[in-house]
Amino acid sequence: MRLNKTFQFITRIIENRKIKATYWRALLAAPQIASNALPGQFVQIWFGNNQEVFLRRPFSIHRVRGERLEILYQVLGSGTEAFSKKKPGGSLDIIGPLGSGFKLPAATRKIKPVIVAGGMGVAPLVFLAKKLAGIPKRVLIGAKTSGQILCEKEFKELDCDVKIATDDGSRGFKGYVSDLLKKELSDIGYQSVQIYACGPEPLLKKVAAISSKHNIPAQISLEEHMACGIGACLGCAINTHAGFQRVCKEGPVFDAKEIVW
Repeated sequence: MRLNKTFQFITRIIENRKIKATYWRALLAAPQIASNALPGQFVQIWFGNNQEVFLRRPFSIHRVRGERLEILYQVLGSGTEAFSKKKPGGSLDIIGPLGSGFKLPAATRKIKPVIVAGGMGVAPLVFLAKKLAGIPKRVLIGAKTSGQILCEKEFKELDCDVKIATDDGSRGFKGYVSDLLKKELSDIGYQSVQIYACGPEPLLKKVAAISSKHNIPAQISLEEHMACGIGACLGCAINTHAGFQRVCKEGPVFDAKEIVW
């Protein structure tokens, strides 16, 4: 995998709007990052002299649109609340692209990608689906209710076969998206499948178990609290079979079989 350059600069906010409930989408002018980013990488954003937000916050790169960077986020704490208050025309201090992204196979036509997204785990996976252009892709989106389903339209625009799972059965398959994954794998078979997943840890643990049982390669993007985002503070270290590794540096994307759950 090629090593990408990392940049720090002040970026202009082109758009920052609520798309539904607590979910927002921001569009940033970031040509340096846009031209170097890989699916699964992230950026660190500083929100200025804010007494409630001292540290930078990590955000997955949702999409690259020319020289623009798109960020999908949910307002849950002080950092994302500060982000939501930023207006178009304003600026942000940004570092990126950071981390190790998804590894794309050299011969993509020989694989059958199955993309598994749980909740806000959809954020880095749209970029991935775009990079896997030209081959059939099955995308499984999981959410608690139908009102929390994200990016269905975006995936369909990328010619993905999209299936929905909701915990309450209000849309699509009733149950966890990991159970939908089991069903879909039994339908399409296990040969040549490559799983890509992002979401809460319980989901990724189940994906890892399913991939191990059927000997299916799986790459998972971990969601972890970060401080520095550049590998210095060790605050996001996780246990792997190769020892402790940093989610912000060696990850956030790992081979599922590397993780000690």
